[in-house]
Formats: sequence, structure tokens, C-alpha cells
Amino acid sequence: MYLPYLLIVATAVWMVPTTVACLYLLMLTCLSGRRSALPSPARTLSFDVIVPAHNEASGIQRTVSNLLRLDWPAGRFRVVVIADNCTDDTARVARDAGALVIERHDPLHRGKGHALAHAFRWSRAKKLADAVVVVDADSEASANLLESFAARIDLGNHAMQAHYGVLNASASWRTRLMAIALGSIHKLRSRARERLGLSCGIRGNGWCATHALLDAIPYQAYSLTEDVEFGVDLGLAGHRVAYCDEAYVNGEMVTTESAARSQRQRWEGGRLALIRSKVPVLLRRTVSERSRVCLDLALDLLILPLSYIVLSVAGLLAVAIVLSLMSHSALHLTLLGVAIADFAAVVAYVGRGWILSGTGLAGFWDLLRVPGFIFWKLLLLVSGPKTTTWIRTRRERP
Repeated sequence: MYLPYLLIVATAVWMVPTTVACLYLLMLTCLSGRRSALPSPARTLSFDVIVPAHNEASGIQRTVSNLLRLDWPAGRFRVVVIADNCTDDTARVARDAGALVIERHDPLHRGKGHALAHAFRWSRAKKLADAVVVVDADSEASANLLESFAARIDLGNHAMQAHYGVLNASASWRTRLMAIALGSIHKLRSRARERLGLSCGIRGNGWCATHALLDAIPYQAYSLTEDVEFGVDLGLAGHRVAYCDEAYVNGEMVTTESAARSQRQRWEGGRLALIRSKVPVLLRRTVSERSRVCLDLALDLLILPLSYIVLSVAGLLAVAIVLSLMSHSALHLTLLGVAIADFAAVVAYVGRGWILSGTGLAGFWDLLRVPGFIFWKLLLLVSGPKTTTWIRTRRERP
């Protein structure tokens, strides 16, 4: 007799955080229109374009060559490769390609975070640049990257993030799904946050920070998700990260299951660690300083990855349908209506991400693989992260 009532209560409790997440994503979706272009900046700023590299000899020449062609006065930017604990010819190949190379050997402090901290200290000590830019060793940048950052610096911003997309989106269904995901996470959400005056966060590739900012807030992010960690640290210090929609850095994504598994485990494990360490601090700062930026950064961490939200919405919809078949009461129909609304919000969010990804019909049909992808991610969540060190993702292009 009490089982239906317990099921209703459990469904309602389950529905609250899911609906909050769906409303949050829907709000960002509605605010994801393109904004007007900024005025062209004065070309007086100098940049150190930092490329962290670990055993990247096979592809570093392509990345360096691309960066040397950035549309910025030649005397006002340097391409600096930080060859971190390399056992191959990364340093030599990068140097031959025209980059300035810093070789770092420290087996006790490995990882991208330590490499970047070393490079940032070096750049600040040289005092030849006004800002540093981070581009991964497997990436290609748009020619207007530095121009876009300079335009924001002229407006008083000290931290910027360009769109981070997929270089090899047409390689496989996996890379097309990744392009759709980044269209949602990086472009859709970042456009909305820029419109709201929030922080788009640091995405790990294609971001910029001024020396003045690094002097005030030294880079000390060494976790598995060092990019998100530093973006949170900036928010806690009162700085937002501005989004540069007109510029991009596209990185190469993995196409094989084994490489994707290792990469995903690091991301998922790093995210959980950040939730435990940063969310309480962000929420306290939200209350004490009434900071919208800190609140949004906390929500961004707390909102589960889309695959888990889809799984939750599907489960709620199934339970709500069963309850409505058992009884056509107003309460049952209300639960069903909310579940349908949650489903519609997710569809709108994913659809907008698909449009922004530019993957076309191929990407649309690849969305049919999402159920299998969700099951795969659940298996990874159970197995947990396997490492806390920087492992080079195997490159799949020469």
C-alpha cells in the first residue's frame, strides 16, 4: 500500500537536482547567441606562446610552424616549447622548427601543471612579454589568436580563453561526438557566461594570462585537471576568464577506445577531486561576497557530465510514465510533465551543441551512439582513475 507513495517521494527527490541541472543548461542554451565583434586592438603587446610538450617529436614541428604564422608583429611574440621530461627528440625538432626551447628534467614533479609553472616563471623572469598563451603540442590555432587576446586585454581583462575545438572531427564517430560535446561545453556555455559577465573558466588549451595576473596569483595548479583548477583559483581571487569566441585552438582528439579510456579516467577522477576540494570554498565565497562568478563556478563543477544527466532524465521519464499509467492523478501527471520538460531541455542543449560543432548530418547520426557511450562511461566510473601523473595521449596522426 505504501510502495506507490514511497516511489512518488523517491521520484520527486530524484527529480529536484536533475531538473535544476536541466534548467541551468537550458538557460545557457538560450543565451548562446554570437556577440558582436570587438574593435581591433593596438598591436603593442608582447606574448610568450607556451607549448608544453612531453615526447611530442612526431608532431611538434607542425604545431610550431602553425604558431609562427600567427597574425601578430613578429618581434612581439615568441613560440616557447617546454620540453618536459622528454626521452625523444622533441627539443631538437622544436628548435629546428623555429621555437625557443626550454628543457625541463624533474622526475619527482611531473605533469602539465609543473611544466606550465616552470615556463611561466621563466617568462616572468625574462620580462620581455606582457602575457603568456598556452597551446597544446597537438593543436592548431587560428591566425587571429593573439589579436583576440589583445583586444580583451585592452578592455581590462587579465585572463582569456579562446574556443577549444576538435582538429580531427571527421576522423571517427568518437571525435565527432567530442566535437559536439565541446560545442556544448566550450562554445555554448562560454558564450552564455560571457553575456552574463561570468567566467568561462580555463579549458587547458588556447588560454592566456597576463604577467600582471600571474604576479598577483602565481600558477600553482598541479592536479589531473590543472586547467579547471586554475580557473577556479582565479574566480576565488576575484578574476573572471573572458571568452574569445572569434578565435580558436583545435586539438587532436583520440579515436581508439583504449586511448579514450585512459584520457576519460583522468578527467573524471580529476573532476571528482576538484568537487571535494573546491566546491565548499566556492559556496562559502558565494555567500560571504555575493559572488555570481563563484556560484557559477561551483555549479559548473556540481552539474554532472551530460551523459549522466541524460541517464538521469531517461530514468525519471521511464518512472514518471509508469506512475502516470498507474494513476492519472494531478501529482502523477505533474511528475510526468516535469520529466518531459527536462527531456526537452536536454534535447535543446544537445541540439544547440550539435549545430555549433559544425559536424553536420554525420554528427547527427552519431548521436545515436550516445546510449552505448553512456554505458561505457559508467564502466569507467566504476573502475576509477588509474594514474595521477601526466601520461602522454598517443597521437594518431603523423
